Amino acid sequence: MGSRVGQKIKLTSLDELLCVPDSSGANELQIDQIRPFRNHPYKVVDDEKMEELVESISSNGVLTPVIVRPAEDGLYEMISGHRRLHAAEKAGITKIPTIIRDVSDDEATIMMVDSNFQREEILPSEKAFAYKMRYEAMRRQGDRTDLTSSLIGTKLRADEQLAKDVGESRNQVQRIMRLTEVIPEFLEMTDSKKLALYTAVELSYFPEKVQKWIYSYIWENGMLQTSEVGALRRNEDVESLTKDDVYKFFNSMRPASSKKVSKRLSLPGDKLDKYFPLDMSQEERESVIYELLDKWRREKRGL
Repeated sequence: MGSRVGQKIKLTSLDELLCVPDSSGANELQIDQIRPFRNHPYKVVDDEKMEELVESISSNGVLTPVIVRPAEDGLYEMISGHRRLHAAEKAGITKIPTIIRDVSDDEATIMMVDSNFQREEILPSEKAFAYKMRYEAMRRQGDRTDLTSSLIGTKLRADEQLAKDVGESRNQVQRIMRLTEVIPEFLEMTDSKKLALYTAVELSYFPEKVQKWIYSYIWENGMLQTSEVGALRRNEDVESLTKDDVYKFFNSMRPASSKKVSKRLSLPGDKLDKYFPLDMSQEERESVIYELLDKWRREKRGL
């Protein structure tokens, strides 16, 4: 019993203390008066962590208010707290402490995205659509720097400012946002770590119909390398490709690729995942491995 109480205290600190500057003046609203944020990019999943949150709320109530804004239909739109609201519903609670903010669409978008940055696990697809929504909101703000504290005193491009705010390079932010252009099948593969980020980025430049043909090819013939997908994009007019073109191109690369692979030491990808960032391509992983092997060889020879 003692360990379960300890888990609840830890859970409260992670899930219930997110981006709420001041809980004083909070109202209690009926849960059915609150609707989700429009195009909310983060998934609310009934997993083990959700069950823990439900247990915590059942025992202690919702300790940290959710943040909403008035909606045009007399209801309220959730900005921050979708997981808490869902857990409260599962716990049978009908009212939830709420802070009401009268903010614009763009201000609400930035608040919604920022309130989720502290989550321990964010799927690539969630991050992609969240970054894209925040980026577009920042662009619409134009030269205004008074809407969020992170923008005060800056005159950076929207993608530069976004990169600074989320702690990633501008190129990485741009790569992540490209995931919003891939078909759902590839997005799901990226989330489940079956498809590398760099491969998904290359795929994002193909029209939807071509992506579906490539997906069919992968389903029938196995995973493609980033370099193979990139070669198709560089060497062919992607707009005029046919399904036959796609299959012929990749089939033409397969024999040479197979010969190269047969000469390599096979290292299971799932075992390498704990040593490399999940979005690192095979080529980049190989480069690191070769560098480490060269260092090992020099040390063995006393160089």
